[in-house]
Amino acid sequence: MMLAARFLRIGGAVFGLLIVAVYERLRGGTDNRSTLPDRLRATLERLGPTFIKVGQGLSLRRDLLPDRYIAALSKLQADARPFPQAAARHEIETRLGKPIHDLFSSFDETPLAAASIAQVHRAQMPDGREAIIKVRRPRIRSQIDRDMRALIGLLRLLCALSSRIARFEPVRLAHEIWTNLRRETDFRLEARAVRRFADAFADWETVHVPEVIDDLISETVLVQEFSSGRLLSDAALADSGPRYAANLVEIYLHQIFVLGFFHGDPHPGNLFFMDAGTICFHDFGLTGQLDHATRRRLALFVQAFVHQDADWMLDAAVELGLLRISGERQAIVHGLEELLTEYASLPMRQWSMADLFLRISRLGNRESVLLPHYLIVLMRALFLVEHALHTLDPAMNVLDTLIERGNAAIMALAEGPSHAALSRLRFEAGLAVYDLPGAAAAWLSEVRREGFHPALQIHLPQIERTEAGLERTGNRLALALVTLGLYIASSLLMQHSIGPRILGMPLLALVGYFLALWYTLRLSRAIARSGRL
Repeated sequence: MMLAARFLRIGGAVFGLLIVAVYERLRGGTDNRSTLPDRLRATLERLGPTFIKVGQGLSLRRDLLPDRYIAALSKLQADARPFPQAAARHEIETRLGKPIHDLFSSFDETPLAAASIAQVHRAQMPDGREAIIKVRRPRIRSQIDRDMRALIGLLRLLCALSSRIARFEPVRLAHEIWTNLRRETDFRLEARAVRRFADAFADWETVHVPEVIDDLISETVLVQEFSSGRLLSDAALADSGPRYAANLVEIYLHQIFVLGFFHGDPHPGNLFFMDAGTICFHDFGLTGQLDHATRRRLALFVQAFVHQDADWMLDAAVELGLLRISGERQAIVHGLEELLTEYASLPMRQWSMADLFLRISRLGNRESVLLPHYLIVLMRALFLVEHALHTLDPAMNVLDTLIERGNAAIMALAEGPSHAALSRLRFEAGLAVYDLPGAAAAWLSEVRREGFHPALQIHLPQIERTEAGLERTGNRLALALVTLGLYIASSLLMQHSIGPRILGMPLLALVGYFLALWYTLRLSRAIARSGRL
């Protein structure tokens, strides 16, 4: 019943937005004067916490939405009214298994901050350390699941009614956002990300990650060391800004090209600038993962851009998943050449890797949500990092700095096999050497039994699969011909009324039709199982 009511409320909100869209289209208004972006933001805020997070997820999709929608959705505030102190206390004690006074020497009942998913309290550990406690809102997980089920049901209905909407694959996008929301509401995953990041930068003096208190973690409660520093907007950073900017570049190059794991949400509220050039990272609810192959493709893309090679850039962008070729290749190469020409006319300090990613993704087919999630997170991180760099050091030539400092990290990806690959090679070679005498003895035994005229066997799996496929195709073709013959023969028998009759129809014709229909069903089922016509 609650799901149905929620479905109707969400449907009413979507219908209202559609009415506004149709009205503006009929009036012939321009996109720049459209009220839809702000109306969408206001609607999501009215629908509650789940849809605020959905809007924040959509604000990542610069590849899909126009800039005005991104700007409007980026203003969505997750700030919310705190939930009751008693509920927070109950959640902490239930999940951590002890009373508050046993867990902490002091606990501030008043939340330090409250958002749509959780709120934060300050506390002091028994050993004197200052800590923050992140507590998930009661029943927020079930509310998210209910709202997303209702939204996906509505999107499926809209896709059935409109093929134009269906081309954007909104159901797939909603499932992706739902998955990310479920991850964001599990604080155990965030704790693992914090530990991984802290371990990776343990020897870096320029990075600080608030320690996770290992014994005080659950799905809904996360306790971390309290830390503070200056925010990006602090005017006191002006003198030391270039130093922090250089450190931030080094940190992100290491994350992207060496670790393959990066903080995906470095907005101004998640970065604290501490003394001696140290940068403190908060909130690891959104992270990105890049495997070794992806990092190499990303390095190739950067090299192609540096060398202003449009053909190379296209190949690298396709391999990276940044775009797909849905038409003439030359048309996209031409678009890339125009883009490179435009960049060449700008001062280098105005070049932006984040903007480049976005504009290249829009050269492809925009009517399909194809960009992999890691690229969406990477684009967001790059936009936010570039904003931070320009704020810290307005004179910084960002791209030149990235190229200069990132060359060693990029080239390391192209140097020889990894340690793991070499270890595997040694292990496999050792096994082969160990098994070789037995294999040679078995082969000699077979040669002796065959009178020193052994048959040479060549095992080619691809050819065997091809033979099996041809055999199946031949069988289906033969069955199809037999079925066609039965239909023709039965029709002739029916037309000329040949043979005994039953219910006024020739018996032989009925038997022929029955067999033909049976073979048709068998053929159809076999083709459906294979998934190929």
